[in-house]
Amino acid sequence: MGLIQREVERQGISTVGISIVRKVTESVKPPRTYHLKYPFGHAMGEAFNRPQQKQIFRDYLAILETATEPGKIVDSKYRWKQHRFE
Repeated sequence: MGLIQREVERQGISTVGISIVRKVTESVKPPRTYHLKYPFGHAMGEAFNRPQQKQIFRDYLAILETATEPGKIVDSKYRWKQHRFE
């Protein structure tokens, strides 16, 4: 994850990774990461929950604008099946 992101960034394209295991992300040190405390296989949210998935994607894109320091990990405020999305 981090190696590919760094190479893409060297080519002038900003990236944001999605992580569900913060400890691994910290060790890999990618340029920017959105960390969600979601189960494996659900990094973009619950299946068929389009409002939730859209919001996660919007948050993900916002990180491109706000995360300016290298290695930034943004922790999601959402918790699996505890937040309501509309």
